[in-house]
Amino acid sequence: MTGAASGIGRATARRLAVEGAWVVAADIDAAGGEALSRDGQGRIVFQRTDVCADGELRALMEFAAKRTGGIDILFNNAGAGGAREPIDEIDAAGWDRTMSLLLRSVALGIRFAVPHMIARGGGAIVNTASVAALSAGMAPTAYSVAKAGVLHLSRLAAADLAKHRIRVNAICPGFIKTNIFAAALEVPDALRGRANELIAAMAQQAQPVARGGEPEDIAGAVAYLCSDDAAFVTGTHLVVDGGILVGPRHSWDPTAPRPSDAIRKLVDDDGGHS
Repeated sequence: MTGAASGIGRATARRLAVEGAWVVAADIDAAGGEALSRDGQGRIVFQRTDVCADGELRALMEFAAKRTGGIDILFNNAGAGGAREPIDEIDAAGWDRTMSLLLRSVALGIRFAVPHMIARGGGAIVNTASVAALSAGMAPTAYSVAKAGVLHLSRLAAADLAKHRIRVNAICPGFIKTNIFAAALEVPDALRGRANELIAAMAQQAQPVARGGEPEDIAGAVAYLCSDDAAFVTGTHLVVDGGILVGPRHSWDPTAPRPSDAIRKLVDDDGGHS
């Protein structure tokens, strides 16, 4: 799995290890990855990997297959906020960097892992997308477009790989308490804890489930998609967002003003006269 040193990746590595998997955890954060490995009770091995470097990504899959005897599960999770500029301001280099990290690495991660999965007789692939792939206003444009690409890539890969008994799905997290938002906003390291709590508090007000999302919420969903319980699930995505996409606040909060209320008040104030 990639992007394993922190946040969703770290929680998922731990969850899979607890459930009996041998986990090869990859990240560019060597310190975080080594700490994860030490806490993995012998079931997590760290391999420093830049997923934007094709050779390193291929080597990761070869290392994982050799170290564990094969690859049954792939979790393409590496990511960052990417370029923040709107479409009328972004430069080509920022766009390309974002696509390389968030979309190209997923495609090539699948490409390099699949031969090892075929040798095992099948497997399960989960790719991290986002609610930003499904709605505007959730994240910067380049990030959102890349994540939408991950969704469609997951569908196409599910069709391509069905003949090899390989299932492919995506996970769409909402606002989860990780460093990705603070990092994207260039919040200094010393303030990231407070920034994450502020983001979580704001999320509580924006969704029906009145708490911030935890990395473990996503880890549980990924574990399901990788398990035999999801043996009949492929080519789709699982939204884990606290309900943030159900609609505007008034659709779930009875105290929030509704357009119909405003119209009714207008009529009442007018006294029925026109």
